[in-house]
Amino acid sequence: MEFGDKENTNSTVDSISITYEEDGKVLVKEIKKQILSKGAWTTIMFFYQELDRATDLYKAPKISLRRYQKKDGNYIQRSKFTISSEKQAHLIRQKIEEWFPSTLGSLPEDAVEESSSAE
Repeated sequence: MEFGDKENTNSTVDSISITYEEDGKVLVKEIKKQILSKGAWTTIMFFYQELDRATDLYKAPKISLRRYQKKDGNYIQRSKFTISSEKQAHLIRQKIEEWFPSTLGSLPEDAVEESSSAE
């Protein structure tokens, strides 16, 4: 199953955007993006808002992590995960900070060994 859509095929990583317009209206507005990895498989994190068509106002911001594969000269979206609320973003950040503390010295010794043997 392919997750790519026609709007997001691009020849360079820098040209990839999730901004989406329909009938002259911006329905998905990209606020910021961070390229997390580049190559044949690229990962990008987007900070964006969606337009509420009923009120014509933008909803609360979300984050989307997306993976793209370069095929035939274009990057095609293959998967995505959306962080749908600020609360969820903070919970994810908290868990990442717990699992990846700032220094390896603070990890239990067996966790360091498991981590390095899995690579």
